[in-house]
Amino acid sequence: MENRPSISVFFPACNDAGTIGSMVVAAIETLEEITDDYEVIVVENGSTDYTVEVLESLAKRYDKLRVYTHRQALGYGGALRVGFAKATKDLVFYTDGDAQYDPRELKLLLPALREDIDIVNGWKIDRGDPLHRIIIGRIYHHTVKFLFGFKLRDVDCDFRLIRRHVFDDIELESDSGTICLELVKKLQDAGYRFAEVPVHHYHRTYGKSQFFNFPRLWRTFVQLIGLWWKLVVRREHMRKRKARARAEVEQTTR
Repeated sequence: MENRPSISVFFPACNDAGTIGSMVVAAIETLEEITDDYEVIVVENGSTDYTVEVLESLAKRYDKLRVYTHRQALGYGGALRVGFAKATKDLVFYTDGDAQYDPRELKLLLPALREDIDIVNGWKIDRGDPLHRIIIGRIYHHTVKFLFGFKLRDVDCDFRLIRRHVFDDIELESDSGTICLELVKKLQDAGYRFAEVPVHHYHRTYGKSQFFNFPRLWRTFVQLIGLWWKLVVRREHMRKRKARARAEVEQTTR
């Protein structure tokens, strides 16, 4: 791997006023240790607290911070898609803005990004959540691993370092939290190679989860089945990929 890689770090943020400031500062301090070429991006996603005000203040202080504010919520998947699209550096790292992961542990992922690796995925050493969330999380993990044939130890760990060029090859569509499943499934089926690194997961100190409530869990279940139908049964993404490859071959042979 390059000794001084160029890195985009981005955070989706929704009602994370109490944590996003420390996340941005920790990311910048970490990036200054490991690279000369970096950017930090925050995709603000319909917050109703003072997240926007915190980000506006930070943007005046740090010239390598870019903030994209959306007063109409995009959904978690929509925020991630914006972040991936706005990233300009060779490597893209993302995690959530709620500080349940420590952005300084990006330094743990970098050594695993060897030349034969495209994505380094974290896995939670110990989940810092209430018991009911841990139980629901384990059920969710085993369910999606069975349905989608995932090989990763922890698909639900949103602490990832990815080579940006993979997004020239895969197209993400989800607007909800199922985007993480879509991302990993499409990368896995396209033959991209993963490494996994243990990272810490902390108790939430500000705000509350946007995911763990029954109406949202039901919507996620419905979206999950729809995604399974598209990616596992119909394998639409692989058909599109093959059609695109054929079109590229035809264009080069004209």
